[in-house]
Amino acid sequence: MGRLLWVRADWDEAWESRKPFVRVAIETGADAVLIKPEDVPEVLKLGTILMAAEKPAPGISIAILNLTRSDATEELLRQVKNLRAQMKVAVLAEVSSKEMERAAVEVGKHVDYLIAVTPDWKVIPLENMIAELQRSDVKVLAGVKDATEARVAVETLEVGTAGVLLDPRERGPEEIKKVSEMLESLSREKLELVPARVRSVRPVGMGDRACIDTATLMTIGEGMLVGSQSSGMFLVHSETLASQFVAPRPFRVNAGAVHAYIRVPGGKTKYMSELSAGDEVLLVNFRGETRVSTVGRVKIERRPLVLVEVEHEGEIYKTLLQNAETINLVGKDGSPISVAKLRPGDEVLIHVEKAGRHFGVSVDETVVER
Repeated sequence: MGRLLWVRADWDEAWESRKPFVRVAIETGADAVLIKPEDVPEVLKLGTILMAAEKPAPGISIAILNLTRSDATEELLRQVKNLRAQMKVAVLAEVSSKEMERAAVEVGKHVDYLIAVTPDWKVIPLENMIAELQRSDVKVLAGVKDATEARVAVETLEVGTAGVLLDPRERGPEEIKKVSEMLESLSREKLELVPARVRSVRPVGMGDRACIDTATLMTIGEGMLVGSQSSGMFLVHSETLASQFVAPRPFRVNAGAVHAYIRVPGGKTKYMSELSAGDEVLLVNFRGETRVSTVGRVKIERRPLVLVEVEHEGEIYKTLLQNAETINLVGKDGSPISVAKLRPGDEVLIHVEKAGRHFGVSVDETVVER
């Protein structure tokens, strides 16, 4: 799961001086921006982003409450209860003592977001709050001023915070881009791909197959992980290759039959038939390097299908793909191999997983899929 990036832009200066920070937050894909309630119309002129403010107002999705004293939790929780009936609530706590740390943890159990600001950037209070709240539904964000602090926050105790609230006043709008790029690099999974030997390739008649059109231009050697079994998923190549019949469509993966699993971010899978515009999918290259892309369209059409069976370390894995020369799997050197030319003994790349899946989430139980 990607880490959240919230950007602070609610300090006591004129809108025009804060406007560049909001614009860059929107351009870099930040998740939310903290503003003054009266800024809403101006923000909407720049683009769409989740807005948070200390006072509820039209257009504000998240109410920010400030925890300033350790003995003020009871009154704050009353405000939280009233506000949560209308919107999501975040509590911003300046954790300057052990008492404030305890108060923040107590409040954190009842809100959607807890923003922890530690003076002089102390990591220990942050570690304690993450440990105390890791089984709660609250998302803990750390108040930070630059990319270095942000990296420490999201890597604390391995689990890390759910994200950061960046105050970019000292470093300027460019720091928003640096933090965004750093968080994106940390969110990329690295998957092990192994060669599997083809046992058989045979036509199985007509079926519904899905083309996944994304908002990303893929490169040669890159595609998506798809399979009839979640334990063994095939790297299906993107349509980056030109042929005498069709032009390249590098934003697309003709991913196979609608029943198949497809890998999505966060170590999860979905059924192909569940995908729709706006969903995220995981793009994977032949080295196992990944990046996240947004689905723009899913095209489901009835086409002739072929069943591909492979073997790796005595286990058999299968997938159904469209029976066409433009559909490719990937060899261990990263080169595309058309299913029309695939023969027993050839090797293709797959990702093997031992755990089973329950509603797309990896679980430690025995699951047999044939």
